[in-house]
Amino acid sequence: MIRTPICDLLGIEHPIVLGGMGGGHTQSSMVAAVSNAGGLGTLGCHGRGGDQIGEDAAAIRGITNQPFALNFLLFLTEEEKFAAALETRPAVMSFAWPDGDQDIAPYIERSHDAGCKVTYMAGSVAEALRGVRAGADVIVAQGTEAGGHVSWMASMVLTPLVADAVAPVPVLTAGGIADGRGLAAALALGADGVLLGTRFLASDESPIHDNFKQAIIASDGHDTALSEIPDLAAGIVWPGAMSRGRRNRFIERWSGREWALRQHQADTLAGIMAARGSGDIEEAPLSYGQDAGLIDAILPAGDIVRQLAEEAEQILKARLPGLVD
Repeated sequence: MIRTPICDLLGIEHPIVLGGMGGGHTQSSMVAAVSNAGGLGTLGCHGRGGDQIGEDAAAIRGITNQPFALNFLLFLTEEEKFAAALETRPAVMSFAWPDGDQDIAPYIERSHDAGCKVTYMAGSVAEALRGVRAGADVIVAQGTEAGGHVSWMASMVLTPLVADAVAPVPVLTAGGIADGRGLAAALALGADGVLLGTRFLASDESPIHDNFKQAIIASDGHDTALSEIPDLAAGIVWPGAMSRGRRNRFIERWSGREWALRQHQADTLAGIMAARGSGDIEEAPLSYGQDAGLIDAILPAGDIVRQLAEEAEQILKARLPGLVD
């Protein structure tokens, strides 16, 4: 069994974490399934009210007695929702995407006061050091291969840069991880574990429409694009981020015509919500990473955790030692 400092710090069996995808991309059954399998399940709190966060945390605890995390986007965090999350006393609070001048230390301090460990996502060495200075217990080095909102450096380079810069603080690699090969590679690059989003979107417990899951399965890994179009349609300006998702008819329609999208934002958003409800993969933004090309089946979330851990262990025990004379 692979065991790293992340396992002891977060109280988990495998160094595998579910990304805290908000906006309805995670739900209690999904979080609990990952935690029950020995990973760390994470509930994305973006798009949830304070009461719903409390209800979801209770639902997770009704399915598992294992640690789980609650994730917040700092630039959108509202005090009422954050306070409600702290009241649930999760094992881990997970943070990402502050505004450039936002003071993140109070969020981390209050989380520690509530008995929570803290993870902080960064797409650069500077951002990773910002998290360490504020007191984060774990840094997530997110590469641009990931789905959803990302920065600009690939995880192959970003991981060792961040690991060197923040040592001895442990690091998770995010972006481009879909199987045991990714976990083994992350460990070789200096990380202590991995965080996955796209792989868990294609799981039985994922709340996205089945058509969207099938689009991930059908992806060859070359069909995504970085764009601001989904954020313009949603009326949200993310600090220093682009959004990676499927290059579909919706993205192509507005590419180069962002000025027109701003004029029709409300109607466009209404169309997106209708398309999501009907499972129209051409008329709604669909966030997934380049690692979709490595995913060929929809599986139970727990099986994903176990298979990934077993594959990585076999690589580390069997294949790699045989390469050394």
